[in-house]
Parts: sequence; structure tokens; C-alpha cells
Amino acid sequence: MDTRTIKKDKNTKLFLHLKKWLEKAVLDFKMIEEGDRLLIGVSGGADSFALLDLLDSPMVFVSGFSFIAVNIDMGFDPDYAACNELEKYLQENNYPYVLEKTEIGLLAHSDYNKKNPCFLCSRLRRKRIFEIAAEKGCNKIAFAHHKDDIIETLLLNMFYGREISTMVPNQRIFGGKLHIIRPLAYLSEELVKKYSRERQFPSVKNMCPTSENSRRIYVKKLLNELERDNKDIRHNIFQAMSHVKPDYLMALPKK
Repeated sequence: MDTRTIKKDKNTKLFLHLKKWLEKAVLDFKMIEEGDRLLIGVSGGADSFALLDLLDSPMVFVSGFSFIAVNIDMGFDPDYAACNELEKYLQENNYPYVLEKTEIGLLAHSDYNKKNPCFLCSRLRRKRIFEIAAEKGCNKIAFAHHKDDIIETLLLNMFYGREISTMVPNQRIFGGKLHIIRPLAYLSEELVKKYSRERQFPSVKNMCPTSENSRRIYVKKLLNELERDNKDIRHNIFQAMSHVKPDYLMALPKK
């Protein structure tokens, strides 16, 4: 189906539900204001297509902002087939965009960096995104991290980083000159994926060799197992992040 035809008809019950919770997150955390210029990170995954599509819709409480879609190709696909599919979609929908081909992923997975490829890959990709944001006059970067990503990051940081922290919906960086925002913060992965299927976004395969065997995948599977006994496990973890009791957290004596 032509993506331009899809774009015209999206006033569905699911769209209205997602739009409501996206706008609530935007308002609760003051993510977008009039005059903002957003860089929307578009990886080619279902989540990023959904974010781009939802932000490209009239909002009830927010207006007067502009955006540009940005994709950093990590270099895994020598034929750039995924990149070409993404570019076709962006062109058909008249989105302003930047597609940049790099070898970041290849470097991160080289013999030089075998121990933690995901860390270096993410770091170099973000560095380039920050640079493009400055070049294009963007004051905010919108990532398609959803509620499940926030929950998983909390557990990842506890399990492997030895700290209690996670992604935040509106993060100030560089002294407030730039903000990273996550408008999908209240939305579950399940609903975002369902919306992506409803809208028939392109299927752009993730060519990263560790994408199916990462620590995040491990945590996701663990949560799925726990959810079999307690269907509210993800919701409870998400709510717990705003019900922190510092007096009941142990602090080890400083040496």
C-alpha cells in the first residue's frame, strides 16, 4: 500500500489513544514548546516510525514547532537497502531529513572493541546526532524510547551499572542548550508496535549482529517471564520510579 495513502487516514481509535498519551507526556514534562526545532531520531524501527508519524499530527496543546528526521546508518548493510527503503518513505511523506552513512557499527564491533560494542556504538552515534542538531539549529532531540525502554534501562543500570537510574522524559544536556525528549514515555511497546502494524510502516531490518543477543534482550525476556505470574510487573516497576523512599535506601559507608 502506498505510504501516502496510509498517511491520509490515521484518525483511528488506536491513533487517538496514542496521541492522547503522547500529548500528556509532552505536557507533563514540558517537552515541546512553541518555536522549538526538533531533531527526530529515526532508526528505521517501528518505534521511530510511530514517533515521527505521531509528531507529524496537529496537537491540541502544542503548536508552532518544526522538525527534521535524522538517521545514522551504522555501516552494517553494504548495499544500504534499509537506508534506501527509509529514504523512500521520508521522501513520499515530504519529511525534511538527513541520512548519514557511517562505519560506527563496524568500528564498535571490531577486534578493537570486543568487550562492549553497544556502549561505543551508542556513544559515537549520539555524538554525531548532537553535531547534526547543532548544524540544523535544533534545540531538542526526540528519541522513540517508550515506557518499556525506560523500565528495562532501570534494570540494566541496576544489574550491570550498579546504580539506580534510567532514561528521563526530558533531559537537559550541555547546560540546557540542548534537551533530549522522549514523547512515547507513557506508551507501552506493545501499543506502539500495534500502531506501526496498523499504519503499515516500512519494515527496515536491524542489521546489527548483536541486536538479538544483547543485555537489553535478556532483560526483556526476564520481564516477560516475570509477567507470567504478575501481569502488572512492568506497570509496578514504572510506578515505583516515582515512589522512591530515600530513607529506605542503603548507602554504604565511604572508604
